[in-house]
Amino acid sequence: MKKHERIALDSLLSRSSTDDLTGPAPKGEELETILSAVMRAPDHGKLRPWRLALIHGDARAKLADRVVASMKRIDPEVPEKKIEKRHHRMSTMPLTIVLGMHLRPDNKIPLIEQELAVGAAGMNLLNAIHAAGYGAVWVSGEITYDPVFAAELGFPAPHALAGFFFVGTPKHEDHEAKRRPVTPYIAEWNGEPVTFEADKD
Repeated sequence: MKKHERIALDSLLSRSSTDDLTGPAPKGEELETILSAVMRAPDHGKLRPWRLALIHGDARAKLADRVVASMKRIDPEVPEKKIEKRHHRMSTMPLTIVLGMHLRPDNKIPLIEQELAVGAAGMNLLNAIHAAGYGAVWVSGEITYDPVFAAELGFPAPHALAGFFFVGTPKHEDHEAKRRPVTPYIAEWNGEPVTFEADKD
């Protein structure tokens, strides 16, 4: 394995999610380069169904207010502590990237494949953020599936949200989670249905 290939593989193997973030977040040309990684996602039909909305600065408080409104719309009895926690989180992250799905239900490409392409784009984005030396976490929750909230962000039905990426600089250098072994999730198929050690717990 060549050195640059080993470096790329090490980056993939060392990535982990963290929301214990502070500034700075990537910006300018560096951010554009990171975001360009979504364009390398597998994409049957070349529909490019991913869309990215960037939220930072004063817009974070506006996002947090919309999030709270969505939470109350979904559950009028949502606990106040949950509201406060979500509002604080949404209004203080250095950078939030909204991953949207620009879906085409009438296209010959099945919707599930369009959605999978967006998911692949999201994973490329996480890997690019990590490779650039930043930290991130991909979150969703019930608000992700609120069509009113999605429309407020610019994704009216049939389009939808795939989640939110909190991006910044990890507060702790040792934030990486321990990597689990892959062996329990692998099986060789030889003509009969496979079983996995991971499913025996």
